[in-house]
Formats: sequence, C-alpha cells, structure tokens
Amino acid sequence: MQITFVASGLHALSTMPTPGPGNDGLRPGLSADQVSPGFLGFVMTAFMVIAVVMLMVSMTRRIRRVRYEAQFSEQDAPALPPQTGTTGVEETPGSADVPPGENNFRA
Repeated sequence: MQITFVASGLHALSTMPTPGPGNDGLRPGLSADQVSPGFLGFVMTAFMVIAVVMLMVSMTRRIRRVRYEAQFSEQDAPALPPQTGTTGVEETPGSADVPPGENNFRA
C-alpha cells in the first residue's frame, strides 16, 4: 500500500512540466517588475531590522557597564608594588614533588 503511494507520487512528479528558462518561472501575464516580496517579506525585513537594533543597544549598554566597572575598580584598588621573582604560573598543591613529564593526578 505504502509503496504504491510512493510510486504514484514519484510518477506524478516526474510527469509535471518544469518551467523553462524562457518564462523565468513566472505565471503567464506577469512580468519581472510586477513581482514583489509582499507583506510577509516586509514583516520579516522589519523584524530583522528591529532585532539588530535591539542587539546593538544591548551590546552598547553592556560595553559601557564593563568599562565603568573597570574604571571604578581601578580607582578603588590600591597600587600594588611589582613582585620580582615570580613566573606568573600558579603551582598546584603537590606539583613540586612530581617529576616533569608525569601527570599530577593521584588515584
């Protein structure tokens, strides 16, 4: 039953004429300048514009907030003297007794 339905659908699709390059896929009586995206095209374009504007406003707010917080934290933080002799790499507890090339995990 299902195979017959699929076969009849394929036969119907294969016998349908396809638009050729001569008529540009338009219905008879229409020219290319008479076709527009319509109301749905307008709504989708307006939605995209509104979404982009909202994202830009949100991003600007977040960037300003981060800059303000960074500026505020720089003013409140006391100037720390530079430390000499540090490599900038934090050692994990117990990493000094592990030979190089071996993992630091213990079972």
